[in-house]
Amino acid sequence: MLAGLIGKKVGMTQGFDDQGNVIPLTIIKAGPCTVIQKKTKEKDGYLALQLGLVEEKGVKHPTKSLQGHFTKSGSPVMKILKEFRYQGGEVREGDQFFVDIFKVGEKVHVTGTSKGKGFAGVVKRWHFKGGGAAHGSMFHRAPGSIGASSFPSRVVRGQRMGGHMGHARVTVRNLIVFQTDKENNLLVVKGAVPGPNGEYVVIRKA
Repeated sequence: MLAGLIGKKVGMTQGFDDQGNVIPLTIIKAGPCTVIQKKTKEKDGYLALQLGLVEEKGVKHPTKSLQGHFTKSGSPVMKILKEFRYQGGEVREGDQFFVDIFKVGEKVHVTGTSKGKGFAGVVKRWHFKGGGAAHGSMFHRAPGSIGASSFPSRVVRGQRMGGHMGHARVTVRNLIVFQTDKENNLLVVKGAVPGPNGEYVVIRKA
């Protein structure tokens, strides 16, 4: 019925498959998520649920408008809100969804913000080869030419250059659910998930 949950990356570990091979695993604290708002076709033109991630520490000084938005669901003000499509059914504001909406072996897409690397040159950012390493080279990690002078007499859009690297929205697709733990709200998936430990992520069914 519901397409996904909000979670927080806990960290990485490893497990073993049936043949004894080591598998890299990522642990995500997924949910519980409370329904804050319900979107309907009559009012909004589509079916969706706005979910909030339940955390130990809430918002310290919420504004009155935020408090009013959360009043109908009867929930305290939450930091993270995300919207998910759903197929319809008996769902009300205040209902909660847990990690058991995912099944072992199911494929999921995980979206998060990648680690920020700050300013990076072209060798690190775009894997340029660079120039010679000898003393007389004077061309070690420089990008080289960035365009012709006569035509088009400008740098073309999308030219690969040094700049801000990382801290971008990244989606890793088709990760397989390895294990679920409803008591501790933990979801274990095979492979890596974008972002540092503690990063908020969105898990959607593939």
